[in-house]
Amino acid sequence: MASEPDVRVSNPPSKPLMIWDGDCHFCRRWIERWREMTAGRVDYEPFQTCAPRFPEIPRIEFEKAVQFIETDGRVFRAAEAVYYSLGYSRRHKWMASFYDRVPGFAAISEAAYSFIARHREFASKVTRLLWGKDVRCPTYFTARRIFLRALGVIYLIAFVSLWLQVDGLIGADGISPVHEFLPAAKEQLGTGAFFVLPTLCWLNSSNLFLHFLCGGGALVSVALIAGLVPVFSLIALLVFYLSLTIAGQTFLSFQWDILLLETGFLAIFFAPLSWRINSRQEAPLSRVGLFLLKLLLFKLMFMSGVVKLTSGDGSWWKLTALDYHYWTQPLPTVLGWWAAQTSEWLKHFCTFAILLVESAVPFLIWTPRRLRFLAFVLLVSGQIMIALTGNYCFFNLLTIALCVLLLDDAQISRRAGVHEEILGAPGGRALPMHFIAALVLVVTLPLNAMLLISAVKPEAHWPAPILALYTRTEPFRIVNGYGLFRVMTKEREEIVIEGSENGRDWLAYEFKWKPGEVRRAPGWVAPHQPRLDWQMWFAALSEYRQNPWFGRFVIQLLKNSRDVTQLLRRNPFPKTPPRYIRAILYDYHFTTIAERDATRAWWKREERGIYLPRVSLE
Repeated sequence: MASEPDVRVSNPPSKPLMIWDGDCHFCRRWIERWREMTAGRVDYEPFQTCAPRFPEIPRIEFEKAVQFIETDGRVFRAAEAVYYSLGYSRRHKWMASFYDRVPGFAAISEAAYSFIARHREFASKVTRLLWGKDVRCPTYFTARRIFLRALGVIYLIAFVSLWLQVDGLIGADGISPVHEFLPAAKEQLGTGAFFVLPTLCWLNSSNLFLHFLCGGGALVSVALIAGLVPVFSLIALLVFYLSLTIAGQTFLSFQWDILLLETGFLAIFFAPLSWRINSRQEAPLSRVGLFLLKLLLFKLMFMSGVVKLTSGDGSWWKLTALDYHYWTQPLPTVLGWWAAQTSEWLKHFCTFAILLVESAVPFLIWTPRRLRFLAFVLLVSGQIMIALTGNYCFFNLLTIALCVLLLDDAQISRRAGVHEEILGAPGGRALPMHFIAALVLVVTLPLNAMLLISAVKPEAHWPAPILALYTRTEPFRIVNGYGLFRVMTKEREEIVIEGSENGRDWLAYEFKWKPGEVRRAPGWVAPHQPRLDWQMWFAALSEYRQNPWFGRFVIQLLKNSRDVTQLLRRNPFPKTPPRYIRAILYDYHFTTIAERDATRAWWKREERGIYLPRVSLE
């Protein structure tokens, strides 16, 4: 326990009083923060105006340290005074308890306080460097509005993008019909299939119902963009997109799909529990919900960087990964072609920058305002560069939306050149969401911790209880691991599918976005994701036997399924289906500038052999 104060005043204040040096700029900044934290439960006065009321305290003591006077006349000074005054803050009561009970905490605190008191000018400069002029507790009402509306836009993109392809991918005449997939899963898993595959498509798996999920999701996305019933909109969006993700099988197994689901789930506990998002009378903001989303951003970026270094792929350690990346990634852009022409030293420098931004910069997420802004700039810049050189659908937009949560209201208002006074509504309505968010934090924190540990140490053993918990939550995609391009692909093999009526003359199918005709420039398609084109890139990394969907795709081409052929750029058999289909494997590589000038081709290719031998429906 803390020792009894050496000094008592005979004329104690009616309210606890913190007395500080009014001539100290450092003190003035932090007093404003403490005043806000204690919310009127403590008074604050400079000793220059109130010292005569307390003759028991020598003036030299006022000049050396802050003094905190309780209503019973007890006087505390220095670090102890700070902790006892902040004990009147609802969120910081633990500080006084730590000072009293934790061995060594008081001594370390007083030593730190003494150092800062002797170097207040230096401390003021450091404060200005890290926080700027305002060190009050940051609020994130503006960031919340921007983030939630941006999330609505991203959900809208995701639903509409899938809507355009859903019939050909998982419809009744599609590549992997969901109405066949779910019964087969139930036959194999029994009633457990409902929990392993949580989707509304158990109720109805028709094409009409798939359109309902896509269209309904798009409609609710618009409601979220408009700020209407955000919590309920987010719940509906999560249910709709999870249903489509499960039904989509391999076509919706990408990291941005699970990132959208995890982000959408956590956003429920950050959104205001109100009928609409109101910029003038904001509903209470959940600090736990904000922490969960920031933790997701940290996990996403940190894992993406660290897994590259722990994967065993030497190209990351040798900084040669970008020597291959621009032309071996799934869907390059024209700028990707130009980036591949740059000098090796620049590619190696950019590889180093990627590793630095993904592995080290995420720690700045937990730092004061100006360092958080630096993290925002670096992380967003990295996403923009990735988006310029490759088509990664809505992944970059979603990551940037999460980065918005690094900007507090004071920072956004100052950089926008406006002053916006945001009124916080009473907190009672948000209490249930705070409680649920805290429960989610308790459940997911050990899972996220193990995912982060596994990124650093892939062979790490998961404790049985945590592994069991992860197994139960995994079907809902609400706690996930990340790590794009853990191992860099160093060759680009492309599958060219050809059809024939007689087995001698072959005509090639042309895809909308993946490389095919060598003179067709790499295209811009993001934020839309052509999911068949993406899966063709993955199919080329292994044999067709390891990609069951590929065989079903070929069967639909042999049937000339309209839903499937609409996913292609050109069907060489528009009226009658081919009798035979085969697939040839080619090695593709970007041309050089000289080769491009000479041949007008963006790609050069060399035949590698047969990927799929000639097949027919017979």
